[in-house]
Amino acid sequence: MGKMTGFLEFEREVSAETAPKDRIRNWNEFHTPLNEEERKKQGARCMDCGVPFCQSGIMIKGMVSGCPLNNLIPEWNDLVYTGNWSQAYNRLKKTNSFPEFTSRVCPAPCEAACTCGLNGDPVTVKENEWAIIEKAYDQGVACPNPPSIRTGKKVAVIGSGPAGLAAADQLNKRGHSVTVFERSDRVGGLLMYGIPNMKLEKWVIDRKVDVMKQEGVSFVTGADVGKGYKANRIMKEYDRVILACGASNPRDIDVPGRDAQGIYFAVDFLKATTKSLLDSHLEDGNYISAKDKHVVVIGGGDTGNDCVGTSIRQGCAGVIQLEMMPKPPVKRAEDNTWPEWPRVLKTDYGQEEAVCVFGEDPRIYQTTVKEFVKDAEGRVCKAVIVDLVSKKDEENGRTLMVPVEGSEREIQADLVLIAAGFLGSQSYVADAFGVQLNARTNVDTEPGSYRTSVDKVFTAGDMHRGQSLVVWAIREGREVARAVDKSLMGYSNLA
Repeated sequence: MGKMTGFLEFEREVSAETAPKDRIRNWNEFHTPLNEEERKKQGARCMDCGVPFCQSGIMIKGMVSGCPLNNLIPEWNDLVYTGNWSQAYNRLKKTNSFPEFTSRVCPAPCEAACTCGLNGDPVTVKENEWAIIEKAYDQGVACPNPPSIRTGKKVAVIGSGPAGLAAADQLNKRGHSVTVFERSDRVGGLLMYGIPNMKLEKWVIDRKVDVMKQEGVSFVTGADVGKGYKANRIMKEYDRVILACGASNPRDIDVPGRDAQGIYFAVDFLKATTKSLLDSHLEDGNYISAKDKHVVVIGGGDTGNDCVGTSIRQGCAGVIQLEMMPKPPVKRAEDNTWPEWPRVLKTDYGQEEAVCVFGEDPRIYQTTVKEFVKDAEGRVCKAVIVDLVSKKDEENGRTLMVPVEGSEREIQADLVLIAAGFLGSQSYVADAFGVQLNARTNVDTEPGSYRTSVDKVFTAGDMHRGQSLVVWAIREGREVARAVDKSLMGYSNLA
């Protein structure tokens, strides 16, 4: 696919980034895409590799390798190279319901598994995908396409994150009447409020939701099903129900001083900031402010990085990010061979901005909080941190991170943000529908199934599998749509 010798002739080129000192002045996306001719060259780099690991989506040592959506990547890379943009869009949409989202926020396991990356730089799959979907909107190809026939069946989707939206999109295309219930005031779930604007501008979500509305999908916002909105009412009015409420139960830390004021979960910090930004451009003051404060972010990953970037844009006095695990190597270790996910050091946009503003990387590895110190008013003012060392548990063989005695020290902490991941779904929705949860507090189903313990109720996404990537959520949304369609019609022609 692409040009047979393209990977030899053209170097990998990616979109230009606005300099950190300039981009922290606003909340906008900060990439300038390549022009069309340069993008075609990047499509040409897709080699005729024979076995396209990029689209495999297989699990290797607990990590995904290749795209979980099984996107037919070499085919649309070739279409980018030849300039057949509408065909590239049609091919892309066969497997991916929302390339406008994934091309912005997905960590691109496809590129990590690209054969070109074995002895060089991988193909710019993610940016090629971005070019395809934006060209489709520009050319009017990604326009509303409502179904010509309705089945008379009604499906309720609880949650409007990527899994819920994918399920709704597929089922609507099949001709079922779909209503999506969202507890927040805006549609999008994690995409809307869990991801900062500079990573995913919210007009991108609104644009797609508007297309779905024109295709016939109904949306009800402010509907907190299981609390103010009755589950039994939905069960009576709809033929099937899909629970796709995400894994929104944040993991806490249990140390002395945790009850101090000024300690928040990262998801609450990010949500409040984005909501205030959308409502009033932060003029209403209805958000957790980091201005002139020394911020401590507990946890790495995308959420921790987002907290760093958000704090800097709010005008923090300093930011430190604590990571329990050791610092990853710059290059793959010998036991981390291609096409496994590369466990290497990643410096994301937030850390880049911290280096620019404060002169150093904010991350401190193999460290955690041992205690929070309060001031006279009960607010957090310091954190006692301690170094960690890896130690093997002889009983079960697991590697544990244990404190190093005598390594305690204090750091200033005016605002603490806990970005330690999520434990599973919030139970009140599951309780309202009477579905069973498993040991991880995810909605329980038989292996390989999306049916819950309650007849006519299905589940998908993070609420089903636990916290995961946006591409897994979309995949599960598409697969649960097929399962629901088959239960309604006796068969399914959904992909």
